[in-house]
Amino acid sequence: MVEGGATTLADKTQFTECWIITSRNPYIARLAFSAGIGGLLFGYDTGVISGALLYIKDDFESVKNSTFLQEVIVSTCVAGAIVGAAVGGYANDRFGRRKTIMAADALFFLGAVVMAAAPVPGVIIMGRVLVGFGVGMASMTAPLYISEASPARIRGAMVSTNGLLITGGQFVSYLINLAFTQAPGTWRWMLGIAGVPALVQFVLMWSLPESPRWLYREDHKEEARSILEKIYPAEEVEREIEALRESVEAEKAIEQSIGKGTISKLKGALSDTAVRRGLYAGVTVQVAQQFVGINTVMYYAPTIVQFAGFASNSVALALSLVTSGLNALGSIISMMFVDRYGRRRLMMVSMVGIITFLVILAVVFKEASVHAPAVSAIESAGFGGNMTCPASLNIGGNKNWGCMKCLKAGCGFCSNAGSQYHPGACLIGDKVARSACKAESGRTWYEEGCPSKIGFLAVILLALYIISYSPGMGTAPWIVNSEIYPLRYRGIGGGIAAVANWTSNLIVSLTFLTMTETLTVAGAFLTFAGISLLGLIAIFFLVPETKGLQFEEVEKMLRDGYKPGFFKKAGDSEVAKVN
Repeated sequence: MVEGGATTLADKTQFTECWIITSRNPYIARLAFSAGIGGLLFGYDTGVISGALLYIKDDFESVKNSTFLQEVIVSTCVAGAIVGAAVGGYANDRFGRRKTIMAADALFFLGAVVMAAAPVPGVIIMGRVLVGFGVGMASMTAPLYISEASPARIRGAMVSTNGLLITGGQFVSYLINLAFTQAPGTWRWMLGIAGVPALVQFVLMWSLPESPRWLYREDHKEEARSILEKIYPAEEVEREIEALRESVEAEKAIEQSIGKGTISKLKGALSDTAVRRGLYAGVTVQVAQQFVGINTVMYYAPTIVQFAGFASNSVALALSLVTSGLNALGSIISMMFVDRYGRRRLMMVSMVGIITFLVILAVVFKEASVHAPAVSAIESAGFGGNMTCPASLNIGGNKNWGCMKCLKAGCGFCSNAGSQYHPGACLIGDKVARSACKAESGRTWYEEGCPSKIGFLAVILLALYIISYSPGMGTAPWIVNSEIYPLRYRGIGGGIAAVANWTSNLIVSLTFLTMTETLTVAGAFLTFAGISLLGLIAIFFLVPETKGLQFEEVEKMLRDGYKPGFFKKAGDSEVAKVN
């Protein structure tokens, strides 16, 4: 999943109880569903660009000819999300969860309209930034609102639905992309349709109350009580009011002890041994989550499928549905096993699978490149000298000059009419040559990858990569970060880790296409495999197991003895060994 907000996982008992309670009290489901649309929008707006980019390149030659511009269009949403998450944290406390969600909806809607009407690529980028602000705010606020508006005993199950809606939103984005492949305006519909659920959520949230916890903290106690009376049975309301009072008072006491400002909290966190060691673990897993390359797959999946030799945009989108669907399925699998086998073990097994399939993917792409069809001077000349790629004019009988070199020269490969695996033509990469190639029966135009007999293996391996990633590295890092910090520093610790996650996401999404050009696709995946190996080693040495431990036990483990690596100073507690 494209990760951007903390998620609390639930066991099967909670899901069963959740179903029973929400069926008896639909008001709870209404609150959670209305806020959960933010998760759906989060997933949709981060996933939709993967398919829309294929058609944006068709409409704008400047985008088609600039790898950097493609990366900027994709990654500016992530850059906006970093700012949005920071602003969202402030807005949540200052204005409340409900108003913050509505502000995010306004940004989603405005960004969708701007992108759908964009006359030039620069305006698309502006729209992506606006949507990014909304994504960042939604990632912080939607799970918080759901958590605070849900009965305590089913809170984990209710918040887990937000995570499912994020991956579900990504899957829906791929379906929408596929649905509009033949529609006039293609990418404009793909990007613009996100405005509809944003408008729906805005209307729904208008009629819903603020979070009872925020209201109580802001001294609107009677209003908070009235909401709790709608959520809890009458006999439980007083107990929940008392629990809320104790929690808010404890929170205010903590703020008085460490300071309310961000700078004072940060200084206090970094000077605390347990928090520092928690950050070693929390930041490690968040950075590793992104540098295994997951969002290159989620943001560029159709392009990667085209690298594997599937030239058609619609075919690439259809095959990309597999990755998105498996990512959503993996979130469900994680809920079933994370409390049984533990966070650390699940992440390490996940990393072993990720590394294995990244290496095999690199081999497959390398073999596909080596065995790509040759370029035939006769085939190229058949389209006329004015269409032949200038770089291919002097190849003569050089059999090493094939489809891949043609594409690297910025040209397009027009497959042989008899068989796409036979020598074909290397033509200039413009619309005239593309149309001339497609006009001849039996020919296919390739711009991203070359015809390959083993391209289907790349799709299978991408699916196996997702299966390895999603249940472990997809969800466990967020669970670790919800458990690893002492209560009084949980907000600042989780915030630092989230910024590390979004920043790593930005770096990866902003450099992937450049890596494929400079290192080849095989080299890019091999680089991710190498980084993943380092991540596996870091997790082994730096991340303790938190399964089944109370928050106080985790803090004691970190404070009294847990050290990165095997070596411990004399006198350190033996209970804190790296498990």
